[in-house]
Amino acid sequence: MKQTPALSASGFGNAWFALCVAFALHILDEGATGFLAVYNPTVTILRERWSWFPMPTLDFREWLTGHIVVCGLLFCLTPVAARGMRGLRPLAWAYAVIMFLNGMGHTIGTILGHTVASVTFPRPAPGFYSSPLLFVASVWMMVRLRRTARVDFQLPTGY
Repeated sequence: MKQTPALSASGFGNAWFALCVAFALHILDEGATGFLAVYNPTVTILRERWSWFPMPTLDFREWLTGHIVVCGLLFCLTPVAARGMRGLRPLAWAYAVIMFLNGMGHTIGTILGHTVASVTFPRPAPGFYSSPLLFVASVWMMVRLRRTARVDFQLPTGY
């Protein structure tokens, strides 16, 4: 009988959980610092410039509800990530890259003081304070995904 690899060797659950915590804190940070006051005008201008631009404008309630639901679902996948399930790996990569770019966007916005030329804000940008957490957690996730890429996942059989 082939042994199931240790969860710590095959999984990326700790990194996944850390990224979920960073994301939850980022939602709090954005909500508390007026992110939508920058996001909505930016989206409106980009849609005027490029009619195909896919991002919607949002009110606070729908933005917060959507983020809480997504973050909650991601938290619920932590046990699956801890087992290193192959099917979750593409989502884990996408999650890590998106959160890395999200943190990068807030950092660049802070440096520039604007998103597009006509949408300026006092520095730091809304959501900036939690950006380092997004960077660290997303890099940790990417490192764990690379280190566990060759581990063969198996569901536990028999106890």
